[in-house]
Amino acid sequence: EVQLAESGGGSVQAGGSLRLSCAASGFNFDLYALGWFRQVPGKEREGISCITTSDGGTYYADSVKGRFTISSDNAKNTVYLQMNNLKPEDTAVYYCAAPCLLGWGYEYPYRGQGTQVTVSS
Repeated sequence: EVQLAESGGGSVQAGGSLRLSCAASGFNFDLYALGWFRQVPGKEREGISCITTSDGGTYYADSVKGRFTISSDNAKNTVYLQMNNLKPEDTAVYYCAAPCLLGWGYEYPYRGQGTQVTVSS
């Protein structure tokens, strides 16, 4: 059974940083591109960052490029999202997902339970 478990959300002021973690289990870690999407109630899901764990390729939505960094520790089957220079518009529930796609409105076959990120101005 595919399981994705996020941790690391919280509340910060604008300009602050948070690091999210996603522990993956139940599948070959190299099988899928893994990553993150976020969702604000009433709005579509936004795929913001993906990583191909087999080769370390990373991909970012324009909304987070230059501020967020995705990485993986293949020995721990864990994906991370380092979020710097956070803005109030980054406030959302963040989900780990597989397979990962950037963009809006996708249905992700596998996702975690989500972790809230709140950025105050």
